[in-house]
Amino acid sequence: MADRSLTRRDFLGGSAAAAGAITLGGCATNPVSGRRQFMLMSQADEIRIDREHAPHQISFDYGPLQDNRLNQYIAATGDRLTPVTHRPDMPYSFRGVNAAHVNAYAFPGGTIAVTRGLLLEMQDESQLAALLGHEIGHVTARHSAAAMSTATATQLGILLVGVAATLYDEDYGDLALGLGGVGAFLFLAKYSRDNEREADKLAIEYMTRAGYSPEGIVGLMDILRNLNQRRPNSIEVMFSTHPMSEDRYRDALRRAQRMADTAVDMKTGRERYMDHTVALREKREAITAMQKGQTAMRKDEFDKAETQFARALQAAPDDYTGLLLMAKTQIARERYVEALAHTVAAQEVYPEEPQAWHVGGMANLRAGNYNNALASFRHYEQLLPGNPNTLFFTGYTLEKMQRRPDAIEHYRSYLQKAPNGEHAQYVRQRLDEWGVAS
Repeated sequence: MADRSLTRRDFLGGSAAAAGAITLGGCATNPVSGRRQFMLMSQADEIRIDREHAPHQISFDYGPLQDNRLNQYIAATGDRLTPVTHRPDMPYSFRGVNAAHVNAYAFPGGTIAVTRGLLLEMQDESQLAALLGHEIGHVTARHSAAAMSTATATQLGILLVGVAATLYDEDYGDLALGLGGVGAFLFLAKYSRDNEREADKLAIEYMTRAGYSPEGIVGLMDILRNLNQRRPNSIEVMFSTHPMSEDRYRDALRRAQRMADTAVDMKTGRERYMDHTVALREKREAITAMQKGQTAMRKDEFDKAETQFARALQAAPDDYTGLLLMAKTQIARERYVEALAHTVAAQEVYPEEPQAWHVGGMANLRAGNYNNALASFRHYEQLLPGNPNTLFFTGYTLEKMQRRPDAIEHYRSYLQKAPNGEHAQYVRQRLDEWGVAS
């Protein structure tokens, strides 16, 4: 059979993995409302899914902050809230991640993350508490678990692909390099307006119980609304998953004002927040340039993107995210030597974070450096096992190296984890051409 090479679209296609088995059940009592609700997921399911998928999303967002002091501060703020929640026994974890865009999210088992882009915009600890309290609210009210329980097993696979397409345009930036999927997008799907209002209500309840001023949630919403007017591209992912409306804003404002009337000695923690974010704010110029570059990337305006990422690296030469964004731009422009130089620099800056190894593998693969690509993908798998896309691209690399039995093994393993999507279509076609059952 004639060899078939991956097309540009094949490289662009992100594949979604199965969400995993969910314990079948019926109804459960909602921890917040106390009412019975349809629920197919147990608490153990939520924790298992979180542990399986959250690490991939964290790496997708360029890993935890390397500023340990700031990460510890974020964790301490979250830990101050959890004892007063409706589910204090959940294994919560809180961290900042290196992504430049404005976003925050929670996985169903309590993994909560906030990006540098959003940390940069907040002004005090009460706003951080409001944000973390809101994300905790999604966990305590079981919003993700409820949404998944209303979908059939067939719909789960469709939803995975749909959410990925909704949140991230098909470009070379992220899904383009096979970093998406793994089911993570399902659990970060768009919340309903009712979900958002309930999470706001819970945030106010939790933060005031923990001693924070309810003004924090109003300040946070004002920041997000103003960003949407001034720099909508920087916040589009967050507003995709956390819809903002005028009714929601007014409802939160009324609740916060009612709580403020009875609040005594509530703290905003401005000085403490500013002290812990000094190093982050020194990177404002670089992070803003990264946001502009990513906007250009989504439009396939690679010249503009490269200019912005160059500005970012001029302001912050050793920034892991900036180095990888520049590498992705160079891959898009088929400048693989330059791309590899930036991935190597990223690996040296943050050796324990996996994404640089995957991007390096993609650059080597597209350049035809198959031995180096294989080594990169295998190192990525050692650092962060479980990404089905790694199985696919490892298999494809082995195929290009004429190592068909090894390629078949990886392709079959890939189909077990991700039976749908364009990569799966390619794999089935190749196995069929080789006369091998999938």
